[in-house]
Amino acid sequence: MVNKDFFLALADLEREKGIGEEVFIEALQNALASAYKKQFMGESGNVEVRLNPEKFTIKFYLNRVVVEGEATEDGEISLEDAQEIKKNAKVGEVLSEEFIPKDFGRIAAQTAKQVILQKLHETERDNTLSEFSDKEGELMSGFVRKVDMKNVYVELGKGQIEGLMLPQDQVPGEKYEVNDRIKVYVKRVRSGGRNAQVLVSRSAPGLVKRLFEEEVPEIKQGTVVVKAISREPGHRTKMAIHAEDPRIDAVGACVGNKGSRVNAVVQELGGEKIDIILWSENPLEFIAKALSPATVISVTQLAEKSAIAVVPDDKLSLAIGRDGQNARLAARLTGWKIDVKSESAAAKLNLDAMASEEEEPSEGTEE
Repeated sequence: MVNKDFFLALADLEREKGIGEEVFIEALQNALASAYKKQFMGESGNVEVRLNPEKFTIKFYLNRVVVEGEATEDGEISLEDAQEIKKNAKVGEVLSEEFIPKDFGRIAAQTAKQVILQKLHETERDNTLSEFSDKEGELMSGFVRKVDMKNVYVELGKGQIEGLMLPQDQVPGEKYEVNDRIKVYVKRVRSGGRNAQVLVSRSAPGLVKRLFEEEVPEIKQGTVVVKAISREPGHRTKMAIHAEDPRIDAVGACVGNKGSRVNAVVQELGGEKIDIILWSENPLEFIAKALSPATVISVTQLAEKSAIAVVPDDKLSLAIGRDGQNARLAARLTGWKIDVKSESAAAKLNLDAMASEEEEPSEGTEE
């Protein structure tokens, strides 16, 4: 079978999709053999298809094992019959006989086409996933393709891959509509079978960091470093930053002229509040800063990774935050268990004595 136009079209497809010729050839050979077997089940035996792009040929072969005596299965041929085809045929040899398929029409061609397209889709998907594997932890823009009761599907890049945003990666209160353009954080590339997907998030702390990188050149360049982030998506984020060069105003760089930089991030996050905090290698000083916007009078260490922070009486509710959110985020940011006390309450306690007592280590930081 000679079909020059077919191979020329195949070459164009290879160039367009950027997929190697050998991938197409293997897929086509398997697809055509499969299609023939489906249409001629009892007659097919072990059918093999060989494509030769250089000669523009498609050839069909029936492979059968030479057996002593009478053949009992489709994949066998008797020695006597085999020697009529090939004089020196021997028992155990696989005899490959070319044939021209009869009535190999529309049904077989459609079946072959479906298998080929599936193979092309798989190859494109694998190639794209391979490219996306380097994008874990990155920020990407995309369009909402579909929303079901729980999951949001985002079209990423040039529409070659689908990002899956699970419920836990969505921000409470955010609404996602089809065709909305959104920015997402690539959490993980998950491959395997037809369900290969890129897992994306709008709730990950990494999203905040990447958004600031877009707005703040100093972070992108590394002169200002994001040391830690704690976040309750849709409500509040605390971000600790540091600049090795004391001449650099790290907070000012993140805030921007008249708040332009931080406001751009807040807007992208739908109004989520962001506290920008200077990191300190002194953990007690870091704790005091982490409880911002509240003023902290003192921080006293009680045990390993455990401390009491004293605030003015009128700032207690601000330090703790609504439902304990501010103190909880400060604890996550610093990695310390923080007990917030008002000045009057602390006065009733002998903090110096408490600090000198040997206490059991705390259970840990609030998570």
